Amino acid sequence: MAKRVLGNSGLSISPLVFGGNVFGWTADKAQSFALLDRFLDAGFETIDTADVYSSWVPGNSGGESETIIGEWVKSRGNRDRVILITKVGMELASDRKGLSAAWIERAVEDSLRRLQTDRIDLYFSHLFDAEAPLEETLQAYQRLIEAGKVRAVGASNHSAEQLASALQLARDAGLPRYDVLQPQYNLYDRDSYDGALRDLAIAEGLGVITYYSLASGFLTGKYRSTDDLGKSPRGGGIERYLDARGLGILAALDEVAAAHGAAPAEVALAWLIAREGVTAPIASATRLDQLESLIRSTQLTLSADDISRLDQASAISGEPQ
Repeated sequence: MAKRVLGNSGLSISPLVFGGNVFGWTADKAQSFALLDRFLDAGFETIDTADVYSSWVPGNSGGESETIIGEWVKSRGNRDRVILITKVGMELASDRKGLSAAWIERAVEDSLRRLQTDRIDLYFSHLFDAEAPLEETLQAYQRLIEAGKVRAVGASNHSAEQLASALQLARDAGLPRYDVLQPQYNLYDRDSYDGALRDLAIAEGLGVITYYSLASGFLTGKYRSTDDLGKSPRGGGIERYLDARGLGILAALDEVAAAHGAAPAEVALAWLIAREGVTAPIASATRLDQLESLIRSTQLTLSADDISRLDQASAISGEPQ
């Protein structure tokens, strides 16, 4: 499988990243191991998680996803075959949040222990922290890189202005820069990345790994009306997509999918994979048949007409994209 260079991070990845937010939530340890085994066997290597996953589950406190991934890596002895991505910054407790040097230095050790590894391939600032001086954050990352505990750093949930400031400071101060961006981006949620942020990512040569690539499952076509919202634990967050534009996107996905003998989710991911300014989408699965569909998305080539049809259906305010 052809790998894609992930900006200037020094990493090259396949065009699909497995989203580990489901581990310890909708996929238990045994199922998570089965999914990860199949993902690796299919020729992929990159797994995305965060220290906060899956703290929202009753009885969890965060770190459950990292723990499962770490146990899998340890049991399979495959650390050199996988690229591990994790994140810091989301609130785990009142004294365990943000991007201060003190918390980053504690959090990275916790993540390394849970992942049962001596290094994190890509470490993300999970969200912008207005209270932590940016230079302090980047200096903390510099120490981690110099110590060999982190290979590269990236930014998630940053605006174009926030990211541009970080890149400029890194240049001016000779500090590590955010070489990878992780924005929310999919056929429906286009407004926060398309425009200034995407332009900046392309101009700076950043790697881009998108999250919510299937709009929490909406782009699978499973949710067509409010009657469908009870189909999964994520259903409650889907209702906002059930507007005229969302239904128009589903219609375009159905049309393109039918032409290729594919599923709507496969088309939605193929659109992202083909999009300038995207290195790879993140997608998750809780069943092996779902994972097989994700794998097929990387083998689907959309025509220019397919892409135009999807662009038009998903354009914000009816404007061509």
